[in-house]
Amino acid sequence: MKKYTLDWNRYTELARTAVAEGAVLLKNENKTLPIKAGTTISIFGRSQFNYYKSGTGSGGMVNVSYVTSPLDALKDCSDIHVNQSLLQTYEAWLEENPYDKGVGWAGEPWSQKEMPVTDAVVADAAKNSDMALVLIGRTAGEDRDNSADPGSYLLTDEENKMIELVTKEFSKTVVILNVGNIIDMKWSIDYNPSAIIYGWQGGMEGGNGLVDVLTGKVNPSGKLPDTISHSIDDHPSTVNFGHKDKGIYQEDIYVGYRYFETFAKDKVLYPFGFGLSYTSFATEVIEATEKEGIITLKVDVTNTGEFSGKEVIQVYVEKPQGLLGNPSRSLVSFAKTKLLEAGSKQTLQLSIPVKDFACYDDSGVTGYKSTYILEKGLYRIYAGTDVRSANPVFDFNVEAVQVIETLSENMAPVTSFQRIKPKVDENGYKVTYENVPLRTVDIQERYLNERPPSHEYTGNHGHKLTDVYQGKISLDAFLEQLTDEDLACIVRGQGMNSPRVTPGTAGAFGGISDRLNELGIPAICCADGPSGIRMDIGTKAFSLPNGTLLASTFNLELNEELFEMTGLEMRKNRVDTLLGPGINIHRNPLNGRNFEYFSEDPYLTGKMAVAQLNGMHRVGVTGTLKHFSANNQEFHRHDINSIVSERALREIYLKGFEMAVKEGGAYSIMTTYGAVNGIWTAGLYDQNTRVLRDEWGFDGIVMTDWWAKINDEGEAANRHNTAAMVRSQNDLYMVVGEPNANPFEDNTISSIGEGTLTRGELLRSAANICTFIMRTPAWERTQGLHDGSIDVIGLDEEVEQELDFDVTYQHVNDGESIGLKDIDTSTGSSHALAISVDQAGMYEVTLTIRSFAGELAQMPVTLIANNTPAATFTFNGTGGEWVSQTKQVFFMNQHNYLKLFFTLGGLELKEITFKLENSFSARNM
Repeated sequence: MKKYTLDWNRYTELARTAVAEGAVLLKNENKTLPIKAGTTISIFGRSQFNYYKSGTGSGGMVNVSYVTSPLDALKDCSDIHVNQSLLQTYEAWLEENPYDKGVGWAGEPWSQKEMPVTDAVVADAAKNSDMALVLIGRTAGEDRDNSADPGSYLLTDEENKMIELVTKEFSKTVVILNVGNIIDMKWSIDYNPSAIIYGWQGGMEGGNGLVDVLTGKVNPSGKLPDTISHSIDDHPSTVNFGHKDKGIYQEDIYVGYRYFETFAKDKVLYPFGFGLSYTSFATEVIEATEKEGIITLKVDVTNTGEFSGKEVIQVYVEKPQGLLGNPSRSLVSFAKTKLLEAGSKQTLQLSIPVKDFACYDDSGVTGYKSTYILEKGLYRIYAGTDVRSANPVFDFNVEAVQVIETLSENMAPVTSFQRIKPKVDENGYKVTYENVPLRTVDIQERYLNERPPSHEYTGNHGHKLTDVYQGKISLDAFLEQLTDEDLACIVRGQGMNSPRVTPGTAGAFGGISDRLNELGIPAICCADGPSGIRMDIGTKAFSLPNGTLLASTFNLELNEELFEMTGLEMRKNRVDTLLGPGINIHRNPLNGRNFEYFSEDPYLTGKMAVAQLNGMHRVGVTGTLKHFSANNQEFHRHDINSIVSERALREIYLKGFEMAVKEGGAYSIMTTYGAVNGIWTAGLYDQNTRVLRDEWGFDGIVMTDWWAKINDEGEAANRHNTAAMVRSQNDLYMVVGEPNANPFEDNTISSIGEGTLTRGELLRSAANICTFIMRTPAWERTQGLHDGSIDVIGLDEEVEQELDFDVTYQHVNDGESIGLKDIDTSTGSSHALAISVDQAGMYEVTLTIRSFAGELAQMPVTLIANNTPAATFTFNGTGGEWVSQTKQVFFMNQHNYLKLFFTLGGLELKEITFKLENSFSARNM
């Protein structure tokens, strides 16, 4: 039996290293950084106290035992002195201006009120310290985008004034951005601070990693994964961003630097791939060759400065404009050096397949429609340390059009619009437009011709899934034992907080009914998300640096090793697949969910996804890639129709997923809430079958996002049309409360009767699900291949928690009580119970107690429901009489993990009663 060991100290070290390597130094004049020993610093900005470890929503809801802020880390530096007078001023102000948590889902403000600073305060600070740090904090997240307003993408008046006053008084001012995404940077010109660093959102080790860079313990080597322009309006996608019903991708393949380097270099403040160091490097391409379709570059990187450090070499291609048109630069490779001591050198070798330069012809203008081709002409290779500084190092000529891969038309638009196309003029290229090729195939007829053969129900022959695993019978023979009802059930996921898997996780699938369990199909556990494991019963987990930060490291080995640790943590908590990485493109800086995603560039995105999957796969777990595809806006995400060309889809928005499948062996994917070219992706056959499986060779599962909508083309999307989902080979509808009871009244069974869905299509999805199951730790446990144990070393006993994986849920009928006699109600104690109710909704929860304490005694009891404080019952002494209090508590899920926390002892409990007041259905979300 294989032994797994999670070294928590190593986990922490890797995360801290990632924060340091992901920090991007944009400016460093007057040798402001690193901070020298003996320096006294004044710290401005409330983000020193209220550090954002991640963005919000499912990708950030990780329960942690601690978060190290930059202030915490600086206080631990014995040779750096913090201006105590200024610190006390902030602490006093914060007592009157507490952190605003907001109300409800996506209700957090994207920034916090900032303490106004005066000339006198800043002057006093400057008199008593050597330099200033100014921290600016921002968050954003799921279900709500940023806005081009102060306090979101722009600085507030108070923040502008703070930076202005500080930079006037201090010759050395470092502005530190604790953000999940790039923000407006016009202030960097207006106030000219001597140093600027993007520290991003670093998870629980964020402050430590950032201060490692500030103090020079680690030399910054992060590079921008996005272009920073003068204005949000400089991005060509902005005009088509944030609409309720449709988003037209008029910029086409000209996203981020592909647009700016081709058409608008003068609009760039900081180019893609840019990032400074405390040392200097000399780079020299010592060899550039092409052999058998592979271009090989050998690059000497020499540390010519005074500090040890790392450098990133980036390789770009300039393709001929030809008939299709192309950006002037496209990233095709990168590599990061090891830590180089001053004066030392490393030779990096980068190999680039020429076929990676291919463009997709979606119109047939080249004579090769629906084909990846190399057009005739000169392909020039550039190498450097960012997109702007990269110099030409090799030319490669294609003498005639070369066909790289012949495919077929898929996911093409049906709505007419014009897209950008370059035209040569005296200054380089100017923006012109061409009509986008529209769909030319009958997708319904094509789908009908490609339906799988159907198989009749054979009756139960006693076969178990283990018989398939052992090679005794075929998977088809096993699945033919499933009734139509079984098949309708297996394509439904259960959750959230399913009683069949680890408490508090996002969902379960596979063996989510007693009947499926009898067939030997175990339940599989999935948990949010890209920033660490989310468990809504309060279980602590490791909070990871955000996606943008991890991409900024440009370090694939580091990402792989970090996510091997995450994979081990998943095993520890019996999580089979993590709902991440998120790999959508930073199409526009205002997307609220950019913190989960990596970059504006598809190649960097794909490589990061591959590295993180490789890390998890080392220890037998996996990630679920999301959101497939074109999830580039949170506003009206259930309703938005992304109208985009097939070329842009294939070269930009699908490319990262393709790389993750082909190079990273991805075998779990989540579709989006919205539509691509009129069809909601949860039912998009072209995407989920023809591209993903038929073209890329994907052999895993596809699941919906939670409570997603599905449609048939031309019809409104809804949450009942699971027939369209299964037909597209999106295998799982996530999630419902009781999958065997069909609580959403989906149309799976009725569609079989109508002939619009076949058993063959259901069996195909069931086969995908069962094949996935047999690759999981849950399967290992059921087969006795592994007992599920994992050794954890280095984790504090106070942080380590024993999680009851087999917690029993008590079913509670409407109005029914649960007895609570003889439980421990002493001060600081708690009592947990797990309940299942028939319907989600608003409940009247009544707690009955008595106490022999005096009538002035105050004995509050807090009810925590699924890790959220839901109600506080405040009792006084009752003279020994039984009394009751009733509170309203909303249960979003049918399965709920509850905890009663007793602040002060002295109560005797009798029972707790649950009565439904108003029902709630996720269908109405």
